[in-house]
Amino acid sequence: MLTIFIQKAMDKAIYEKLEDGSYAGEIQDCPGSIAFGSTLSECQRELQFALEDWLVNGLRHGDRIPIIEGIDLNLKEATVA
Repeated sequence: MLTIFIQKAMDKAIYEKLEDGSYAGEIQDCPGSIAFGSTLSECQRELQFALEDWLVNGLRHGDRIPIIEGIDLNLKEATVA
């Protein structure tokens, strides 16, 4: 499920070519997932690393993870009867 979440999030990435010819990429649904690279492919690779780090840290700290294309990685609270 994590792999699919990462793939779907990466599909939402936005890339911009900067004035110096390098690239910036971000995933707006995952705040803080931003990366730079001298080529588009380098930026894509770095963005995936940034997303993976963001996701691991968010899950570890109990942060709310956005639901992407129906994939919900958030822990459900147990109800006690």
